[in-house]
Amino acid sequence: MHDYESFNPDLICALAGVVGEDNVLMVEPMKLHTTFKIGGPADLLVKPQDPQQLVRVLDTCTFAETPVTVVGNGSDLLVSDRGIRGVVVLLRENMADVRIEGARVIAQAGALLRDVALAAADAGLSGLEPLWGIPATVGGACFMNAGAYGGQTSDVLESVDVYVPSKRGQRGSVCTLDVEQLNMGYRKSRVNTDGLIVLSAIFKLTPDSPDAIRFAMDDFQARREEKQPLDMPSAGSTFKRPEGYFAGKLIMDAGLRGASVGGAQVSEKHCGFVVNTGRATAADVCALIAHIQDEVKAQFGVDLEPEVRRVGEFA
Repeated sequence: MHDYESFNPDLICALAGVVGEDNVLMVEPMKLHTTFKIGGPADLLVKPQDPQQLVRVLDTCTFAETPVTVVGNGSDLLVSDRGIRGVVVLLRENMADVRIEGARVIAQAGALLRDVALAAADAGLSGLEPLWGIPATVGGACFMNAGAYGGQTSDVLESVDVYVPSKRGQRGSVCTLDVEQLNMGYRKSRVNTDGLIVLSAIFKLTPDSPDAIRFAMDDFQARREEKQPLDMPSAGSTFKRPEGYFAGKLIMDAGLRGASVGGAQVSEKHCGFVVNTGRATAADVCALIAHIQDEVKAQFGVDLEPEVRRVGEFA
């Protein structure tokens, strides 16, 4: 469990000096900051307002030798019931500036993909339509190369500005990486594997009719609403797509539609989603994921790898 009373008061003061006292929250429930609506408290949650503040926060935590967890929209996270030790840096809505320059969209890491796509559509720029319904921030999309309906972030990403963590007691560095330098693949990127932290990104798009772009966006949204349990808390697709199969179909064919552990349930609408029926705990979700993996392996010989990332203290 967290030991907030022993948390470094000098660090709290230093962080408040960077972002303001109102943007430093103590013992903050993470269920308020994930789409699963699950998660125990963060020792300290900090909300930087711009990339400069974010860099100073990260450097300050490095000097204090305090672990940092960066969270965007919390859309692919399962946070432990015990919470997260150290400092959680929340980017959603705090670093959300989006601007258009010709055929490029420049967005800060905390901007939601939805808002970036809407800004692009208003400017008559095409390319983000398949991604616009993904409930991720720009930073999260770059972290996992978010994708849907045959499109992925790397298709339209040109470059990112990233913070590169350093060794203890030293400042990190900031650099720009082109998309070719990010080693982006299916649900992976160098942002993840190298522990980089996205500050902002540039998307290179294609001019098109705003009406045509909106039509495509509406079509993708209708398909999502028809097939996905958008009315229930979840972390999106629970498992990565196994080669040669679809996770949802394997789970359905294993007879697991509606299967549950505590408040966690395999969605009746789409078996690729584990949903929170109202009072699910992280332990419930972990137990259900393990049950699904065991059944699919036993019946079909296929190993399902979770797409949902576990964060915090797990037994």
